[in-house]
Amino acid sequence: MKDYKSLIEQYEVDVYPRRDVVLVKGKDARVWDDKGNEYIDMAAGISVANIGHANSKVVEAISQQAATLITCPNTFYNDAKAIFLEKLFSIVPKNLTRAFLTNSGTEAIEAAIKFARLNTKKTKIIAAMKGFHGRTYGALSATYKKEYRDGFEPLVPGFDFVPYNNFEKIVQLADDDTAAIILEPIQGEGGINIGQKEYFKKVRQLCSEKNILLIIDEIQTGFCRTGKLFAIEHLGIEADMMTLAKSIAGGFPMGALLCSDKITVEKSKHGSTFGGNPLACAAGNASIDFMIESKLWEQAEAKGKYLKEKLEKLSLSKIREIRIVGLMIGIELKEKVQPYLEELLKRKIVALPAGTTVLRMLPPLVISYEDLDKVAKELEDILK
Repeated sequence: MKDYKSLIEQYEVDVYPRRDVVLVKGKDARVWDDKGNEYIDMAAGISVANIGHANSKVVEAISQQAATLITCPNTFYNDAKAIFLEKLFSIVPKNLTRAFLTNSGTEAIEAAIKFARLNTKKTKIIAAMKGFHGRTYGALSATYKKEYRDGFEPLVPGFDFVPYNNFEKIVQLADDDTAAIILEPIQGEGGINIGQKEYFKKVRQLCSEKNILLIIDEIQTGFCRTGKLFAIEHLGIEADMMTLAKSIAGGFPMGALLCSDKITVEKSKHGSTFGGNPLACAAGNASIDFMIESKLWEQAEAKGKYLKEKLEKLSLSKIREIRIVGLMIGIELKEKVQPYLEELLKRKIVALPAGTTVLRMLPPLVISYEDLDKVAKELEDILK
C-alpha cells in the first residue's frame, strides 16, 4: 500500500494543518481511513456533505452526466444548467431572480464585491469582525482574522469592520461612499455566533434608506443546515445579493451568487471558465432533489434540538456556552479546543474548531440519532 501521507507531504504546498489520518471512503455520516477505521463525521467537509457522503442520487447524476457532456463554455446554452437554475430558484428567497454560477464560495464573494461596486458606483464595503468570507484577495479583504491577512497586504482597499450584532457601529461608518454591507446570518468560522433578528432588520432598513446593497453570505449556513432551507428565513429580511456554495451540489465543487433585480451587469464584465459546468449542475440538481424529498431542513431542526437537549442535561463544567441552530453547532469551552479535537479523533469522531475555544460540529444532516447519542456520550467523557 502506498504511503499516501508522505506523497502529499512531498508534493503539495504545505498550507493545511494536517490531522494524522488518511480518509479514503465515506457514506452518509461515516468516513473511513486507509486502515479501515470508521469515524462519525461531525464536520461534513466543513458543511459540504449536508446530504451525506456518496449520496446515491448525486453519484448517479454525476455518472450519467460525465458520460454525456462534462464541460460547456458559458457562451452556449446547456440543458443541465437550465434545469439546475429553475430548480435553484424554486427554493431560494423570491426576491432573488438571477444567478452567477461559480466553482466555490470565495468566487461568489468576489463576484458580489465586483457587482456591488459596479452597480452603486461606490467603493466602501462594511464587514463584521470575526467574519469569514474566503481567501482570494477580495474575499480576504472582507475577512477579519489577522492570521489570514498577515503577509498579503496591501489587500483590496475600502473595507471596514464593525462588531457583529452592533448596529450603532454600522451607522457610524455607513456614508455616501458605502457600496455594500456583507454579513453572515450565523458566523461559522468566527465561533457559531448567531445573528440577532432585530439587528438584521435594522441593517436592512439602513441599506434601503442609504442605497447600500446588503450581501448575505450563506456559504456555510445554506441548504437546510440551520433548520431552514436558508438561514435568512430565520431573520425575516431580504438580501440584495446572497452567496452560496459548500453543500449546493452534494460535495461537488460549486458556488453561486444570487442577485435581486437591483443588480445589472453588462456582458463581458465578469465570467468563469468552469462556473456552472454541466457536471456541477447535474450534481446540484440531484442534491436539491434529495433535500426536498427528504425535507432535510426538518431533519436538521429536529436533530439539532435533540442534541442540544442532551448536552444541556449533562451540565459539563468545561463548557461556557452551547450555541446550536439546526445542525450548526458551537460548543464554547473555558479552555483551548485543540486537545479536545485530538481526543475526539482518537475516539473516532471528526470535529472542527471555530477560533481557539469553540468546538464546531457540522454533521451531515442525514446523521442518525444513534450517532448523535454516541457523540454526546464521548463529549460527556472528555468534558466532565
